[in-house]
Amino acid sequence: MNLHLIRHTSLDIPSGVCYGQSDVDVSANFAVECSALSAKLDGIQFDAVYASPLQRCTKLAQALNLGQVQEDARLKELHFGDWEMQPWDSIPRDIFDVWAHDYAHLSPPNGESFTQLYHRTKTFTEEVSSRLHGKNVAVVTHGGVIRAMLADALNIPLKGLFRLVIDHASVTQITLSDSVPRIQFVNR
Repeated sequence: MNLHLIRHTSLDIPSGVCYGQSDVDVSANFAVECSALSAKLDGIQFDAVYASPLQRCTKLAQALNLGQVQEDARLKELHFGDWEMQPWDSIPRDIFDVWAHDYAHLSPPNGESFTQLYHRTKTFTEEVSSRLHGKNVAVVTHGGVIRAMLADALNIPLKGLFRLVIDHASVTQITLSDSVPRIQFVNR
């Protein structure tokens, strides 16, 4: 199976705000970014299209017109709990630093850990892979989900995953065949 992981376009939110699972809308650049993404995906026939149910992903999935979109809550971004829609700078530094030191296992207050996000994305990938072996699958989702899927494919620890930059309106491809996943490209 070829997983084409498509990160949503830029958002209508000031920089420096923690938004995670908040349902933030796309920016005024949506049409331009969508057109660039369409060019990157041109010529690929998708056998299935999945999207996070958050509007920034569903709007993009519909606009790309890659096929019938199936929403899946497992594709949502990391849930930052009480930090959602707060400026990062307003989160008490001592609390943030404890979380940042071990975000793989710790969660923000009333949120989820990156390990929890990792497990829900892994169940998604395993389920889809078992049904669509050898097929092209588009997944319109978030940076954290793409990082988690890369960690699984590369068999690397979750600590340090935020060092991977996943651009808005980018495509990352993972091929799952036999027993060894292959990363075809990141951030195209």
